[in-house]
Amino acid sequence: MFTRKDLTKLLAPLIVEQILAVLVGMVDVMMVAAVGEAAVSGVSLVDSISVLIIQILAALATGGAVVSAQYLGKKQSENACRAAGQLVGVTTVLSLAVTTAALIGNRHLLGAVFGKVETAVMNDAVIYFGITALSYPFIAVYNSCAALFRSMGNSRISMVISIVMNTINVVGNAVCIFGLHMGVAGVAYPTLAGRMVAAVLMVCLIQKPDNIIRINRLSELRPNLHMIRNILSIGIPNGLESGMFQFGKIALQSLVSSLGTAAIASYAVASNLVTLLYLPGNAIGLGLITIVGQCIGAGEKGQAKQYTRQLTGINYAILLVLCTVMIVFGGQLVGIYQLSPEASAISKQMITAHSIAMVVWPLAFTIPYTLRASLDAKFTMAVSVFSMWVFRIAFAYLFVRVFQLGVMGVWYGMFIDWIFRAAVFSLRFHGLERRAVSVS
Repeated sequence: MFTRKDLTKLLAPLIVEQILAVLVGMVDVMMVAAVGEAAVSGVSLVDSISVLIIQILAALATGGAVVSAQYLGKKQSENACRAAGQLVGVTTVLSLAVTTAALIGNRHLLGAVFGKVETAVMNDAVIYFGITALSYPFIAVYNSCAALFRSMGNSRISMVISIVMNTINVVGNAVCIFGLHMGVAGVAYPTLAGRMVAAVLMVCLIQKPDNIIRINRLSELRPNLHMIRNILSIGIPNGLESGMFQFGKIALQSLVSSLGTAAIASYAVASNLVTLLYLPGNAIGLGLITIVGQCIGAGEKGQAKQYTRQLTGINYAILLVLCTVMIVFGGQLVGIYQLSPEASAISKQMITAHSIAMVVWPLAFTIPYTLRASLDAKFTMAVSVFSMWVFRIAFAYLFVRVFQLGVMGVWYGMFIDWIFRAAVFSLRFHGLERRAVSVS
């Protein structure tokens, strides 16, 4: 169903988009640092909430992409268009509700989540949260439309719009922070502006008549319970999985913070650097949503397995190069951050161990995309949540508190989590032909 050229056209822009997001995030942090420590802390607090909200909205978008891709596989483009309308409608309503709650309970919500923080930090957090909360409906619409374009096999659109959005963000930050001296508001307004422009462009593009999936009638936004149920059957489990993952990360961050400055710094740097190792696999996973969704819709379950194996193999080939670079040049990469000798040594150790453990990562985190695209999202959610809390978190606390392994204990808990997921998801994938179902 997909030629090598089709796969390249789908996956290359996704990889570029993933890399761009990470690089822009790094630039953002550096610019915010110029405002002061209170701003950095305030933005960091809000971002931990925003990431959770945006990931849940993106998970819903994935549900819509799966449904639309399967309808395309069935050659039911009209139903695919209906599903697209329902996706945009649901995510817009939900994001507006979240924005309203954030604006009304701004300071109270921040206080409830993070407890008592310094007044300067809280004031900056309130300003940043109030402005960026306005962007949630726009990023929801952008993510929904991007997912729909991917389900058509067109990831170039989302890459181009992402470049536009991030350019507005970076340039706007530079102007507002260094030129207009707007403080933390100068970080927030460009984010809002970038997401607004991205959403408007996406809405215009999704209406083009040459798109096989398009939204060109307001009637397609009218609630259709059957379509909404199909979308939510994937989106809700996926959203819960993403939400629990973020809560788990916060719990681990709390554990690390109890181990001292060197541990905190080494963990932060190692976590930042190894993020690069995830990018190809995440991009391939997003591509699998489209590929497997269309294959399952067309009744080609064998091809779904074949493409998954092929793309997992490509992921391993890329990882071999990236992990080798990390192991060989880890010391130099850590040196960029100018850590203390103790923190540098720990960070290098963490990066090396992480790079070796990546041998099981694709089985643990790429294969679940195939399962979700075959409407097996509840299973992936159950396994992921169980493994996160029982293995990653519980074992991390055991290794750190009982066995006194320091911050490496957090890493070891994570590796056990990966091994369990890889084993369970591989077995589930083996029986894909029996379990995979298509939308009705």
